[in-house]
Amino acid sequence: MTAVMWFRRDLRLADNPALVAAADDGEVLPLFVLDPHLWDPAGPSRRAYLAASLRALDASLRQRRTRLSVLRGDPVRRVVLAAKAVGAGTVHVAEDFAPYGRARDEAVEQALGEAGIELVRTGSPYAVSPGRVVNGSGSAYKVFTPFSRAWNDHGWRAAIEAPTGVSWRELGEDEAGGTTGIPDVEVPDGLELPEAGEKAALETWETFLDRIQDYDTDRDKPGVEGTSRMSRHLKYGEVHPRTLLTELAGRSGKGVQTYRTELAWREFYADVLFQRPDSAREYYRPEYARMPYDEPGDQLLAWQEGRTGFPVVDAGMRQLRATGWMHNRVRMIVGSFLVKDLHLEWQHGARHFLHWLVDGDLASNNHGWQWVAGSGTDASPFFRVFNPTTQGRKFDPDGAYLRRWVEELADPDQVPDPHEPDDDTRDLVGYPRPMVDHKEERREALDRYEQVKK
Repeated sequence: MTAVMWFRRDLRLADNPALVAAADDGEVLPLFVLDPHLWDPAGPSRRAYLAASLRALDASLRQRRTRLSVLRGDPVRRVVLAAKAVGAGTVHVAEDFAPYGRARDEAVEQALGEAGIELVRTGSPYAVSPGRVVNGSGSAYKVFTPFSRAWNDHGWRAAIEAPTGVSWRELGEDEAGGTTGIPDVEVPDGLELPEAGEKAALETWETFLDRIQDYDTDRDKPGVEGTSRMSRHLKYGEVHPRTLLTELAGRSGKGVQTYRTELAWREFYADVLFQRPDSAREYYRPEYARMPYDEPGDQLLAWQEGRTGFPVVDAGMRQLRATGWMHNRVRMIVGSFLVKDLHLEWQHGARHFLHWLVDGDLASNNHGWQWVAGSGTDASPFFRVFNPTTQGRKFDPDGAYLRRWVEELADPDQVPDPHEPDDDTRDLVGYPRPMVDHKEERREALDRYEQVKK
């Protein structure tokens, strides 16, 4: 019997339950479908990184004397054609819980069924699949803290090895309508992306483990290497979260505990999106849609390009464009600035992030934005307005992050205080003056919030 392993958000061989299940069925065709619904709206960061990740997966498969078959088009048609071409009786996937993924898989399942082929779902991109963590009455959690406790109590299976002794199958050039191959993606000038693939993921993880004990204190400091940088690898499934959790099981300390909690946040937001698919685009708390917001214009463009005149905001936005990533603390700061200083709806920021972030995950990104906007699940009230200057001083006291990403502020001889350069200094180095008065805009944001409370 032949089976298709349809890779999606699981671009790895180790700790891949769906791949193991496919191998148990017999000969395996490794398949990836470039879905225009996902590929076409993706920004250059995500396209380029995905292509690199696919090349890494293909290289791993070639070490096993096979290759990754890549098709382009509607999965409903292309997966069925591939399965028929190799005479497969089953198509194996890790279950997708996102709104589009669920609808796509249901359509593929129906089309496969009509051809006498079974779609087999095994595992998911999460340690605990969305929908499994419920309270005593069987309802989903709406607040993170009780969810995280129940999630931890639920537990997860241990990581598993990559299957061995697999008999592989490849698509011929003329089979299934013709293979597409992995696309070459042109990266814009100034954008430099990190290494992709399963091997890079495990190396990044091992490096982070050497400093995980400092994670609790260093993760909020954008000027130091205090975070794990694993978000991109988790996004594409180059490593499974339970692989990380399995390695953390034998470790203790506040840094380990805090990192485990961060993984729980990822799973919480996936669960929230599963329960409320509308919250990907709409307000989780609909009363916030009634708040008066400004129309996007030049201010949004200045924010996107890192020209607001607030150093930590500009540093974050420029880091995003240069690397496809932004430090998490800075994500909160720039998000608060967009919603509460510029009075723009969170969806504008969420779209920009998804366009440029390598790790742009719909659930984590959009619900993180709702957290900042005060319209999400947890207690982050709208009246919590980040002061970008004081936030910069607190978490980047020596200005290393600011000087790294805002070129105009790099020279300490010209700019002694990168957090709050005076007007003469700004004019001298060509750095813009603040586009708004934070104190006044904070007051304006709170006045608008009062209209929602009525």
